Amino acid sequence: MAGLGGSLERSIMEALWAAPGPLRVRELLDGLNEKAAKPLAYNTVQTVTERLAQKGMLRRTPDGQAFRYSPTQAREEYAARLMLDALTDAPDHGAILARFAESVPAEDARHLLDALRRRAAGGGPGA
Repeated sequence: MAGLGGSLERSIMEALWAAPGPLRVRELLDGLNEKAAKPLAYNTVQTVTERLAQKGMLRRTPDGQAFRYSPTQAREEYAARLMLDALTDAPDHGAILARFAESVPAEDARHLLDALRRRAAGGGPGA
């Protein structure tokens, strides 16, 4: 799975995950520039957005003479896939999972434990 290569890719994805619907590059640029110390150029955002579409991270939908862009997966799905990719590359899954569980804040550990209990009871993905 392709990952996010740089801070602008991450910023674009975060903006699109937070958006109520697909955005044109101009709308995306306006939102990014509201928070930027140095304004971004339209062509820069368009190029990076196209790169994300080629990676399969964004879907582009024609809208007149332009395109609207939206994420192909939710933020949570993306993060879970990154975690699974990292786990797949390691020889000792148990040690990594244990270290992860010990490293997360207590509230997150409770969420993880609840999800594992649901899965074990036959109510979660892959059950």
